Amino acid sequence: MMEHSDQRPTTYASLRYLLVLSRPRFWLYLAGPVVVGAVYAATSVPELVGRSTAALVAYFLLPANVLLYGVNDVFDADVDAVNPKKEAKEARWQGDRLVAAAIVVAGALGVGTFLVTPPVAWPYLVGFFVLGVGYSAPPLRFKTTPVADSVSNGLYILPGAAAYAAVAGAHPPLLALVGAWLWTMAMHTFSAIPDLEPDRAAGIRTTATWLGERRTYAYCVACWTAAAAAFALVDPRFLLAFGIYPLFVAWVASGAVAVNRAYWWFPALNTLVGAALSIAGFWRLVPVWEVV
Repeated sequence: MMEHSDQRPTTYASLRYLLVLSRPRFWLYLAGPVVVGAVYAATSVPELVGRSTAALVAYFLLPANVLLYGVNDVFDADVDAVNPKKEAKEARWQGDRLVAAAIVVAGALGVGTFLVTPPVAWPYLVGFFVLGVGYSAPPLRFKTTPVADSVSNGLYILPGAAAYAAVAGAHPPLLALVGAWLWTMAMHTFSAIPDLEPDRAAGIRTTATWLGERRTYAYCVACWTAAAAAFALVDPRFLLAFGIYPLFVAWVASGAVAVNRAYWWFPALNTLVGAALSIAGFWRLVPVWEVV
């Protein structure tokens, strides 16, 4: 009994750390696109709430985040040692066998996403796992190569593309994919601005360290503006949602708010935009006047 009770705090600490490692603030960055993709692919409520959608939401809500950020933290342990962002809202790598096993299991569970989706969705799932692991892990380690670090973050919209393909049985509109990919490029590069000095101190090369702070802001404005334009060509009403981002980053660049602070507002902003898109898409299936 004594031996068992001595192990419990260690197990609890590992599980608690695993939760922190998975970045709960960012869970919807993967699961949210699944919902949006499924909503706009569905032509009826039964299609929307099918097995594929439920399985993809379940996987990309937690296990995929454990895999993505777990691999990131393993290979970034040295860099994170001098990153002040890891002091409070995130944690430095301190994994043990339980945490390492959980990351491996999270990767293995990804095989299940192929079993519950049709072949048309598989290229997007393959893309997610290749980019998700390759972003941080050698030999690819895209995050240490300027521009490649930004482009590879299209991985965040691939779960949504897979969900759309699984529900519709066809590929998503090309312009929507282009717009979403550009959106993730800007989002990633903006998030690298608070890490500029720690990355430089660690000898890490990123798009942000390559461009410098002012040109990185310009890069983000350009990507978000192009993303908004692409989505507007899909449906002009999308401009109302995606037009917010270039205006927001221009406001931050003006010095109105510290970028370190603005960075932590994005989960809330992205959740609001994603919720608005999802509700608008759902109203296609169930008109608002039928609900009220």
